[in-house]
Amino acid sequence: MQRSIVLAAVALVALAAAGCADEQLGLEGLTEPPPPPSLPSYESQSPTTFQARDFAWSAHPGPASIFGAMAYHIGAARYSCQGGDVLLTPETAWSRRRMVILYGSAISAAVPVSIVRARTPSAPSGDYARYVRKTTCNDSNHFSFENLPPGAWFVITIAKPMDGPGEDVAVTRRVETRGGPRSVTLY
Repeated sequence: MQRSIVLAAVALVALAAAGCADEQLGLEGLTEPPPPPSLPSYESQSPTTFQARDFAWSAHPGPASIFGAMAYHIGAARYSCQGGDVLLTPETAWSRRRMVILYGSAISAAVPVSIVRARTPSAPSGDYARYVRKTTCNDSNHFSFENLPPGAWFVITIAKPMDGPGEDVAVTRRVETRGGPRSVTLY
């Protein structure tokens, strides 16, 4: 009995100390850390208007790289990006909004190509294509991008069914680069 009272008292002291520490450090109400200073800030960017200056950071070479693989499947049906284009789009407020419109997510998605085409806005997208990097998915469903600056990007490719009929699927994933290599798997 005495031991359980001591344990309860220790637990209460620990909880009280943790609560005081949060108040002393001003951490109450903090839900997520601020973005790292090396990544572009989206606070001043318009999510509805393409502005080349928002993409300018992505045009510079850098020390980062992305090495990726396609592993998308539906049940036992396997898909491939072999020989297809893989796009790397810089994340800005505008491109993030576009990803949500087209794919339903700015984190990761797999959506039939017919649905993405139906969602594609008819309004011009400015000169954003000049900031999109492109590579080819190789015979073993791998791809890479090199000389990237620090920042956030969207990897986008088309997965085609390997084992018979099926609809092509647009597969996307958000990736952050901070220098050095980064691996990503699309599934």
